[in-house]
Parts: sequence; C-alpha cells; structure tokens
Amino acid sequence: HVQLVESGGGSVQAGGSVRLSCAATRYTVGRYCQAWFRQGPGKEREWVADVARDGTTDYSDSVKGRFIISRDDAKNTVFLRLNSLEPEDTAAYYCVRSSGYWSFDYWGQGTQVTVS
Repeated sequence: HVQLVESGGGSVQAGGSVRLSCAATRYTVGRYCQAWFRQGPGKEREWVADVARDGTTDYSDSVKGRFIISRDDAKNTVFLRLNSLEPEDTAAYYCVRSSGYWSFDYWGQGTQVTVS
C-alpha cells in the first residue's frame, strides 16, 4: 500500500538548518504533486510548500526564501530544506501526496522539528 515515511526532524537552534526527507512507496513521486504541511503547538495545520509534477515549486509566505522543496525521482523521495529557522517554525512536519487541486490523499506520520 502507499506509504510516506518522513525523517530528519530534531532539535535545532534558531538560525540553523535541517533537511527533512520523505520516502514514498508503491507509487512514483514524480507523477504527483507533493506537498509539505506543518502543525505547530496550539496551531492549525498549515500548507508549507509543494512541488508539482513538472518540478514547479510554491511556498507559503511564512517560509518563502528560507525553505526549499525538492524531489529526487531516482530515490522516489521528496525533501524539504529548512534554513534560517525561527522558534515559530517549531512544528510537526507532514509529507503529503496531492490527488488533485487542493486535495490530498496520503499523509506521512510526521516528523517533529523543534527550534530553540
């Protein structure tokens, strides 16, 4: 069955960087739009970034210029590089497959990023 497995989270100091990975199984990531969402403590889940099938990327205003989403088709993996981290970036980060416009059908279990 389809699975998305995130890794790479952890604790980091403000101003630091971390790279999250999302390994997909049972489908080809390059054939779907892939997104990252996050949910901070006491906050609603929010969309962070996505990479379309053609490689086009898009970012929320809160992370634009600091985060980078990418995809490695050979590894069937999606990445999210988090730079210039701020305490407000503390959240569980989720890798998600898009099944259509603003429609998401598979979610990973999440990986925690804590910025202090």
